[in-house]
Amino acid sequence: MVRPLDGVTVVTLEHAIAAPFCTRQLADLGARVIKVERPGTGDFARDYDERVKGMASHFVWSNRSKESLTLDVKHAAAKAVLAKLLEGADVLVQNLAPGAAARLGLSWEALHERHPGLIVCDISGYGDDGPYRDKKAYDLLIQSESGFLSVTGTADEPAKAGNSIADIAAGMYAYSSILAALLQRGKTGQGSRIDVSMLESMVEWMSYPLYYAFDGATPPPRAGAAHATIYPYGPFPAGDGHTVMLGLQNEREWGAFCQRVLCQPQLASDERFSSNSRRAANRDALRQLIVESFSALSVDQVVERLEQAQIANARVNDMHDVWRHPQLRARGRWTEVSTPGGPIPALLPPGRTDAYAPRMDAVPGLGQHTEAILRELGWTGGDIARLHAEHAI
Repeated sequence: MVRPLDGVTVVTLEHAIAAPFCTRQLADLGARVIKVERPGTGDFARDYDERVKGMASHFVWSNRSKESLTLDVKHAAAKAVLAKLLEGADVLVQNLAPGAAARLGLSWEALHERHPGLIVCDISGYGDDGPYRDKKAYDLLIQSESGFLSVTGTADEPAKAGNSIADIAAGMYAYSSILAALLQRGKTGQGSRIDVSMLESMVEWMSYPLYYAFDGATPPPRAGAAHATIYPYGPFPAGDGHTVMLGLQNEREWGAFCQRVLCQPQLASDERFSSNSRRAANRDALRQLIVESFSALSVDQVVERLEQAQIANARVNDMHDVWRHPQLRARGRWTEVSTPGGPIPALLPPGRTDAYAPRMDAVPGLGQHTEAILRELGWTGGDIARLHAEHAI
C-alpha cells in the first residue's frame, strides 16, 4: 500500500526527544528520515540508559525507521554534504542549541532562496525571539515554566509528569505543523518556516487550569491523582490492597453511584454532596465514606459494581500491566521492530487505518547508513575514506 508520506525526504539535526519524536512519526507515515548525528557519540539520548537490550529506552522509542548519517557539522567538508542532502530534501528539522542552526547556514533565511520548496522546522524551548530566546530548556524546566508543576502533585509538594510531556507536546505540534506545511506547499508550491516552542506547546495544554484561574481567580489546587475540581474522581483503595480509579461526571451518575455502588441511596440527597461543587468542598468526608464502603470489597468486586452502575473506572496499572494489557492484545496493537541489539516489541502508531500499513522499520545503529548515503549523493570510496581519516564522518 502507498503510505501518505512516501517520497518525502526529511533531513534532521536532532537530539533528545522533541524533534526525534516528531520525525519518527513522519517516518511512520512513510517519509525517509535521514538523522544527522555526531561521529563517535551520536544523539546523546542513545546513552540515557541501557534498558532495551543494551540500548536506551528513549532512543528506541523515538528513532525507528530512520537512517543514521554521522557527520561533524563543524568540519569544513560538512557544508558540501549538507548542501547535497538538502537538494533532495522536502523538510529540515532541527532542535540544536539556540542559534546553532543559523551559524551552520541552516536558517530559513539562508536556505529559502536556494530551496524554495523546503520546509524548515525549528524546535526550541522558547522560540526564536523574545527575552528567553537563548535560554536553555529541558523537559522538566518547561514543565515548571508553563505552570504544569503548580497544579500537579500533592498539596504539600509538586510532582513532575512521569514522561517527557513538554518534549512530547512540542514534538506533536512540530509533526502536525509539518503535515500542514506539506499540504500548503501542495497548493502554493512554496516551502515555509515553522517555529515550535516547547513553552507555547505546554501552555496550550495548560489552557484548562489557565482559564480556571482567569481574571485573578484561585488556580486549581494540587490534588495528587484525584481531579482538582470534580469529585469523586480519582483513586480509592479496595479492601484487598489494590486501587481503583473512578470518575463521576454528573448528577445522574452520582445517584447511581450511591444506589448501586455504595449501597447508601440516602447519600444522593445529602446536602453536603448534592452538587459537584459541594462534593468537592466536602471531599474529605465523602472520601472517608467511600473508603469505608470499599474496605469490605476486593478490587474486582468494586469494578464489577462500577460497571453495573455504568460509572467510568480504571485499574491503576504499572508498566508490567501495560505490557500485557488485554485490550492492546485483543486489538493486535503490538508488532516487532529490529534494533542493533535484536528484535523488540513496538506499539503500532495510534490511529488504526485500513488505507496503509505504518512503516515499522529498524532502529538504526550509529552511522549505520553513512557510507550508503554519501555514495548516493555522489561521494566516491576514496572521498569517504578521506572523510573517515579526517574524523568528519
